[in-house]
Amino acid sequence: MANLKGALGVSELTDKKAGLYRALVAEFLGTMLLNFFGCGSVITGNVVAISLAFGLTVAAAIQGVGHVSGGHVNPAVTFGLMVIGKVPIIRGLLYVIAQSIGALAGSGVLRALSPERMEAALGVVRLSTGVTPVQGFGIEFFLALILVLVVCGACDAAKPHSKGMAPLIIGLAVTVGHLVGVPRTGAGMNPARSLGSAVVMGEFDDHWLYWVGPILGGMAGGLLYTHAIGPAKEEEVPSRPYTSVATEEKEKFEYIDSGRGGL
Repeated sequence: MANLKGALGVSELTDKKAGLYRALVAEFLGTMLLNFFGCGSVITGNVVAISLAFGLTVAAAIQGVGHVSGGHVNPAVTFGLMVIGKVPIIRGLLYVIAQSIGALAGSGVLRALSPERMEAALGVVRLSTGVTPVQGFGIEFFLALILVLVVCGACDAAKPHSKGMAPLIIGLAVTVGHLVGVPRTGAGMNPARSLGSAVVMGEFDDHWLYWVGPILGGMAGGLLYTHAIGPAKEEEVPSRPYTSVATEEKEKFEYIDSGRGGL
């Protein structure tokens, strides 16, 4: 029973030290900014510009809120970390709700601040001509798989040297995903981001694949890193418990004080 409660994360609902509610606000804010700035770039019609806008916004969001929530800003990342036991189930599900509401807010604000002539380019994802739903599902699956694989690698606590660059590395993974995905599926890559645009514009064609594809891909990425590739080995680098996207300064000091982080 204790193990079940731990996996669910029930205690976080009442434990102020867990910072759950601050984390939910952080995920809301991060995803709102992603939809506002990322989807706002779609009007350019330039795949490179759109890809960079999404990637850099993700990097900025992680840098800004990662120390509070881990900076998931994507249900695919949350499910990917949930399935390998790095995020409690209740926290993960609440993250997805906060991310979805944040995406709705970001797309809503973007539409409210855009002239009518721009409303056709507010980031609604749709399959390109000739791309079947099965192909679209496959694209979205692999976009999320590489993203979560990179998240796990960049944030592996056994590789502290990569912590500082994690936001940029993850942002670049998002950029690469959009370079491949935009011409084919519009590059949802993030179910919450796709939902925000779809609801605001009232377009839900093939919307299921923008949820199922990324979530399954994210779970596959997490499982691959944990069970196939494996975290960094103890003999190669100092070993620490796995944390999510960002590590707080307090953890860094504890690491040094423990005698494992000094010269």
